[in-house]
Amino acid sequence: MKHQMRTWSLLVFALGTMMFLGACAKKLPPPPPPAAPTAQAPTASLAANPNTINAGESTTLTWQTTGASDVSIDGIGPVDGSGSRQVSPATSTTYHLIAKGAGGTQDATARVTVSAAPPPEQPAAENLTEQELFAKNVKDIYFAYDKSDIAPDQQSALQGDAQFLQQHASIHITVEGYCDERGSTEYNLALGTSRADAVKNGLVQAGVAGDRIKTYSYGKEKPFCTQSNESCWQQNRRGHMVYEK
Repeated sequence: MKHQMRTWSLLVFALGTMMFLGACAKKLPPPPPPAAPTAQAPTASLAANPNTINAGESTTLTWQTTGASDVSIDGIGPVDGSGSRQVSPATSTTYHLIAKGAGGTQDATARVTVSAAPPPEQPAAENLTEQELFAKNVKDIYFAYDKSDIAPDQQSALQGDAQFLQQHASIHITVEGYCDERGSTEYNLALGTSRADAVKNGLVQAGVAGDRIKTYSYGKEKPFCTQSNESCWQQNRRGHMVYEK
C-alpha cells in the first residue's frame, strides 16, 4: 500500500514539473531579428600638383573616393568617384571636394597658390664705356637756314641730351656750331657761335651745369656733307655735341 502511494506521488510530481516547464516555455519571447549591416562612411582625398604656379600656368587636380555615389568639386561641378583634371586658376584658390554616400558625407580640400607672372627677361646690359654711351644717346641739334633759335621739332632731342647729361654728371662736352656753305666765312663763324650758345643755354635751362659745357664755332668749315643741295646743307646746320672727358 505504501509502495503504491509513493509511486503515485512521484507520478504527480513529475506531471506537475512537466506542466510547469511547459508553461514557462510558452512565456519566453521570440529571439530578435538580426541587425541590418551599417553602411560605411565615404572616404575622400584631393591633391594639386604642383600646388604653386605662376599666373597663366596650369596644375593638375587628382582625387580618390570610396563609398560615394555623388562627388563634386567647387568650381568644376560633378565628377567621377576618382580621376584628375587640369585647371588654370587666375588667382590663389582652394578647391573643395564633397563626397556623398549612404554612410554620410566626406570632404577634402587642395590649395593652389598663384604667383604673379615673372617679369620678362631683360636683355643683357651692354658693356659700353661712358663715351660709347654718349655717342649712342646724345643727339645733335639742327637749325633752319640763317637761324640760331631751337626749333620746336628739336626740343625733344635737346631734352633727351639734357637728361642723359644729368644722369652722367662726370661728362663734360663741347658744343660745336656749324653752318652750310652759303654766306661769308665771317658771317657763318658768328652764326655758328650763336647756334652753339643756343644749345648750351637750352641744356643749362634743362638743369645741366654750365661749367660742364664749352662752345666753339666752325662756321662753314669742316662740313659734314659736301654736296651743294638742301639735303646736304640741312645736315651742316647743327650744334654738334663732342665728348670731352
